[in-house]
Amino acid sequence: MVSQITSGVEVIVQTMYQEGYSVPEDHTHVFAYKILISNHNNFTVQLMRRKWIITNALGEVDIVEGEGVVGRQPVLYRGDSHEYVSGCNLVTPFGVMEGIYYFENKITHQTFEVKIPMFVLEAPFALN
Repeated sequence: MVSQITSGVEVIVQTMYQEGYSVPEDHTHVFAYKILISNHNNFTVQLMRRKWIITNALGEVDIVEGEGVVGRQPVLYRGDSHEYVSGCNLVTPFGVMEGIYYFENKITHQTFEVKIPMFVLEAPFALN
């Protein structure tokens, strides 16, 4: 589990290898990640967009951008949290992800960035 606070917003990430959906002999490795986002600011924020940088063990990089997270643009009042689960497929049993959430301050309507800390995706059998 990794966590980071940027501009008063905390991001905590936990990863899980999805053995039942993975087919290593076909170079298909499926990972799930659970993210908890908490607003520690004294103002309301809304998650508008996200950008992911996904790197596999071969050094191949995919960039994924879009609105919100899993189809939502959650509004977080002071002290609120939002949790969601999503996933990623890799051709290697090891990789890393990191990124940026783009939030809007609902008082000033200014956009600000929140760092998604780098986290490791690794199949249990890859640890040996």
